[in-house]
Order: sequence, then C-alpha cells, then structure tokens
Amino acid sequence: MARPDGRGAADLRPVALERGTNPYAEGSCLVRMGGTLVLCTASVEAGVPSWRRGSGQGWVTAEYAMLPRATTERTPRERQGPGGRTHEIQRLIGRSARAALTGYDFGEYTIRLDCDVLQADGGTRTAAVTGAAVALADACGHLAAAQGVANPFGRLVAAVSVGVVEGEPRLDLAYAEDRVAEVDANVVVAEPDRLVEVQGTGEHGTFSRADLERLMDLALGGTARLFAAQRAALGW
Repeated sequence: MARPDGRGAADLRPVALERGTNPYAEGSCLVRMGGTLVLCTASVEAGVPSWRRGSGQGWVTAEYAMLPRATTERTPRERQGPGGRTHEIQRLIGRSARAALTGYDFGEYTIRLDCDVLQADGGTRTAAVTGAAVALADACGHLAAAQGVANPFGRLVAAVSVGVVEGEPRLDLAYAEDRVAEVDANVVVAEPDRLVEVQGTGEHGTFSRADLERLMDLALGGTARLFAAQRAALGW
C-alpha cells in the first residue's frame, strides 16, 4: 500500500544528524527524521543526585520538551513541571542513554541531556534517543579528557518507531500514519542488535506474535541504518 510520502514499508524517512550544533554544550546534535526536528544537547555538570553522593560515581539523565509551535496548533509550555507524557519520554531517553555507557566511574559528575522538539511529525521520542546518543558520545569524550578518566561511552544507541497501518507493518511512522495505526511501537536498540526497550501497543486492534516479529525485523533494519548515520556524524 502506498504511504503518504511514497516510501516503501521498510524505508526510513530522510535522516540528517548535525553534530556540534550548539557551540557551548559539551555535546550536541540536531537530528532530523523527515518532518521531525529535535535539538539534543549534553551538558557536563559537577555533582550528582543526592542518592548518588559519596559514591564517587557519575550519572546520566535526560529532559525533554516540545516547543509551543512544534505542532500544527500551539501547545502551552509546561511551566508547572513535566506532564505525564513528557515525564515518560524523558525517562525513556535517560534509560536509553545509560545503556550506551560502560559504567559510571567518571567521578561525581552528571551528564544532562536536553532534547527539545523544534518540529514534530511523529517519532519525536525515537529521534531524541538517536540524537542524544551522538551528543552523549561527545560529552563523554570531553569529560574523559578533562578529568583524566577512561571514556565511559561504550556503544551507540538508536531508536525507531514501527507500526501496523492498514494491515501493513511499516517502519518509522510519520504523524499521519501514527494517528491511525492499528499497532504502534517504539524500539530502542544498543549496537549492534541488543534490545534496550520495546514499547508496543494495539492502538485500534490486537496483534499476533508473528506481527510482533515482523515489526522487530523492521526496527532492527532501521536502527542498523541509524547506527551508520550516527557513526558518519561522529566520524567513526
């Protein structure tokens, strides 16, 4: 079946990862997935959460926000703190980023990832995970050089959405597909093929184990291409 943008079922939207977008941050990446645009920055800060103090170990955490006019209608800023959806997404990004590390033996420093959605057309959380990994890689390198410790960045992490639309399994759903999908899932993968998280829901129906396996095959194919894009952006 034809997709709204003419892609094949197993095709990603056009991907662009612009490393070093923010000259002030220890790491940054502007990620574009089709019509979705997310700015990811990584800041190295002295200190760790209270429960971590005295351990000699660091921490990685994430925050996520969507600009008011990132969507077709203005969304109010979350001035009273993150809402439920935002809280869920930033926890996902944090868990995904921590899967990239070999450990936390870099002293009591926090690497804070800020993922700000400039424009949304589906897959904002998966784009944020993919861009945040590039920013994190640079921040880890900066921290290691500044503190004389081993670089804690161990492997790339990327994420992509998959779903069933009009009975067809599809990769990397744009918003027009996501809003009508019978099944919607987000898959986070650590290079090369280790699953970090799978979020899957039958939005307007149910799905079989065979459906899930087809979706996972699509997701792993998509993240393999995202790893290649990340490596190219990082010059690895």
